[in-house]
Amino acid sequence: MTPRRQRMVLIGLVLVGVSVAVTFALRAFQENLTYSFTPTEVAEGHTPGRSFRLGGLVLDGSLKREPGSLTVHFLVSDLANEVPVQYTGVLPDLFKEGKGVVVRGRLGANGEFRGEEVIAKHDENYEPPEVTDALAKAKQRAAAQ
Repeated sequence: MTPRRQRMVLIGLVLVGVSVAVTFALRAFQENLTYSFTPTEVAEGHTPGRSFRLGGLVLDGSLKREPGSLTVHFLVSDLANEVPVQYTGVLPDLFKEGKGVVVRGRLGANGEFRGEEVIAKHDENYEPPEVTDALAKAKQRAAAQ
């Protein structure tokens, strides 16, 4: 092989290697993305088949604890739709009914959201942007009716 041909083969191999590395990096990045959805988007079926975040308000009077267990059931609402949530674990100190919450997990076959992590608001002024937008849209729809 001539030196010129050897350089071309080497350049080709480097390009193939870089392409494979970029492909793996993009695939890993895509698999680790977690999207946020509102209860209305969940009701409309816009959710992926994998883990995602559900944001909304914990509906007043919906929090139910299983006796002798860390499992809780509650409803997350955007004032238009509600999604039942089941979570097993210790809830954050700031978790309360009527307050904003973001729950990471998966949608079960029965339509119940199985929470893996619960994130409550960190002060009285914070509300997830998705929740703020969903509540504003719900208020607009209610005013239009």
